[in-house]
Amino acid sequence: MVKSMTAFGRAKLEGDTRDITIELKSVNSRFFDCNVKLPRAYIFLEERIKEHVKRTATSRAKVDVFVTVDNHTAGLGTVGLDTAYLEGYLAALRRLSDEYGLKDDISVMTVARNQDIFTHEREEEDLESEWEIFRAVLDKAIADYNDMREAEGSKAESDIKAKVELVRAYSDEIEKISLEDTVGYRDKLEARIRQILDSNDVAVDENRLLTECAIWADKIAIDEELVRLRSHFGAFYDIIASPEPSGRKLDFLMQEMNRETNTIGSKANNARIARLVVNMKGELEKIREQVQNIE
Repeated sequence: MVKSMTAFGRAKLEGDTRDITIELKSVNSRFFDCNVKLPRAYIFLEERIKEHVKRTATSRAKVDVFVTVDNHTAGLGTVGLDTAYLEGYLAALRRLSDEYGLKDDISVMTVARNQDIFTHEREEEDLESEWEIFRAVLDKAIADYNDMREAEGSKAESDIKAKVELVRAYSDEIEKISLEDTVGYRDKLEARIRQILDSNDVAVDENRLLTECAIWADKIAIDEELVRLRSHFGAFYDIIASPEPSGRKLDFLMQEMNRETNTIGSKANNARIARLVVNMKGELEKIREQVQNIE
C-alpha cells in the first residue's frame, strides 16, 4: 500500500481537570526524524511519544508532534516555581522594557501566562498512568494522521500508475519503430558498402559483408533495454501491491528505468525514437518527484 509522508492528524481530550490536544504533521525525509514539543511539566513523555510514533505512524518522515495541555484545576500534584528559569525570564522582560522603551506592565498574572515557570511534582507511580492517558489521545491523532497518509497515498498511486502506463505505451511504440529501423539500417548499410566496393572494383566477400552489417545492426538494436523495461514495469506493480513501505524501492526502480531509457536514446539512430525517449524521460521525472513523497 502506498502511503504519503506528508500528512496531518489531530485529536483532543476534554477532561474535568484539563484538556489535552495532540497534533502531528510530517513532510518527506530520507530517514525518521521526530520532534516533540511538550509543556515542561510533561517532558518525561517525549521519548515515549517518539517511539510510539515510529512504531504506529511512520518509519520514514520528518514528524513534528505538538502537545498542548490546558489545565482547569490544580490536579497536577504539588506546584512550585522554577526560580532559576523565572529569574532569567524576568530579567529578559526588564531588558526588553529598558532597551526598547516598552511599557513596563509586568505583573503576576502576565508572568504566570508562561507555564514554564511552574514545576509539578508527581509520584513515580503516576507516570505510567499519565502516559496511558496521553497515549490514548496520541493514538486518535495517529489514526487521523494515517487516514490522511492513505488518502494522499491513494491519489499518488493512481497518478503514478497512469504515468507508468504512458511510459509503457511509449516503449511499445519504440519497439515497433526499432524493429523496422534495425532491418532498414542493415539493408541501407549493405547497399552502401556494395556501392563503395563496386565503384573501386573490389570483389565482395558476401560472408564478411553480411557479418559486418549484422554487427553494426546489433549495435543499434535496443531489444535488451526494452526487455529490461518490461521487467521493471512488472516489478513496479509488485512493489505497489506489497504491504511494506515502497518509497525507497520505487525510487531505485525509477533510476533503473531512467537508465534503460537513456541507453535507448543513445543507441537508437532515429528521430521518432528520440522524441519518444524525451517524452519517457519527462514522465519518469514526474514519477520520481511523486515517489520522493512516498514512505
